[in-house]
Amino acid sequence: MSRILIVEDETIIRTALRRLLEKHDYQVDDAASIDEATSRFKLEDYSLIISDLRLPGAPGTDLIPLAGTVPVLIMTSYASLRSAVDAMKMGAVDYIAKPFDHDDMLRTVEQVISRRREPAPAAATGEAQQPKRSKTELIGSCRPMQELLSRIDKVARTDATVLILGESGTGKELVARAIHEQSDRADAPLISVNCASIPETLIESELFGHEKGAFTGANSSRSGLIEAADGGTLFLDEIGELPLEAQARLLRFLQESEIRRVGAVQSRKVNVRLVAATHRNLKEMARHGDFREDLYYRLYVMELRMPPLRERGDDIIELSRKFLRRACDRMGLPDAHFSDDSLEAMRSYHWPGNVRELENAIERALILADGRLITLDLLGLDLETNRLESLERNYAHYAGESVPAASTSRREQNAGLSLDDYFQRFVLENQNRMSETELAKKLGVSRKCLWERRQKLGIPRKARGSAK
Repeated sequence: MSRILIVEDETIIRTALRRLLEKHDYQVDDAASIDEATSRFKLEDYSLIISDLRLPGAPGTDLIPLAGTVPVLIMTSYASLRSAVDAMKMGAVDYIAKPFDHDDMLRTVEQVISRRREPAPAAATGEAQQPKRSKTELIGSCRPMQELLSRIDKVARTDATVLILGESGTGKELVARAIHEQSDRADAPLISVNCASIPETLIESELFGHEKGAFTGANSSRSGLIEAADGGTLFLDEIGELPLEAQARLLRFLQESEIRRVGAVQSRKVNVRLVAATHRNLKEMARHGDFREDLYYRLYVMELRMPPLRERGDDIIELSRKFLRRACDRMGLPDAHFSDDSLEAMRSYHWPGNVRELENAIERALILADGRLITLDLLGLDLETNRLESLERNYAHYAGESVPAASTSRREQNAGLSLDDYFQRFVLENQNRMSETELAKKLGVSRKCLWERRQKLGIPRKARGSAK
């Protein structure tokens, strides 16, 4: 069992974090200051130390040299996020903003501890050096994922700017981390920034830093997140949310490899590789003036597309089993397994929330399960809506309409229609030109199910040759 030390002077936060970690089977100790932590505990006995940045007596960064090889995770509020940059430079393994999301905290803790468990690389010998491998858990056997992994391997060897496209929850940050870990910059920092989570008034200061007196409250000079990534990689998630003023400054950084802090006169050279991600259509945004066109083409050096989960076939089962094993390990439970009907449902489900939704559904099911079997009802999937959307797409396809347009317009025109309504309409409009086997296949049901639905809804079966 991994041991974690929390150093936090606010009792409410310290207690809540301790309960969260203990609930997930970590052994936890806590202290209110660095003096208390060093006097009561041996820092080297822990797998991880989580410390607030601002503590009475001494800042949390003072723990970094005292902890030796034990990683220190710094917590900081958004008001002092720039200080986290300095903490990273001083050797903090990572930082997390307060108030933190429980899932983000658990994910970060798990990643830090798992990286520490990995054996150190063997000493260099006269043998040829093996290509770098990513530690990131980016898996997939389907063709789109294999093509993506191949492109990651190629682009990681370069310093090219990368734009990752994909729906929310598909794992775009994992792609960015894989690129960084397979690159020559792997030993330098990877700084991840969610552009949508930082207030618009702070974004330029956070990215580029500021000089003392640049604005009200700027009591000292601070380096920005781009400077913190010097020599490494900067990952800008949801770059489509950047305000236009910040886009202009980012464009100069990409063109000149230099930045100028807010309120500064002189520019500074930086060596940073940029990886950006978005779920939005930047080209369309640029056409409407919501995103700078020149920045879009600067970002569009190498484009990687993360496929949605519904298009990944049997990867869904592979991911499901991995998430279930990991959740069992985290909760200290014996290995569990899925029922056949739950596997079939997961394989056919639309997954609008993608991989994130899958992982959350499995964790929720494991918590609710009385035994070691994960059944379909525990997953809580909205299968009726899923079938309705699938039928809408089939209906749109055979009506000769584009699927996205049909999906939206038909839902507006036919609000309130049930699955039975769509089923009846599809059968009546297509049974003259399709056999029962073809109808069943297009509807995604068996011939027996089709016959039973006909009986239930009173849809007569047209006799062959009766059409005039």
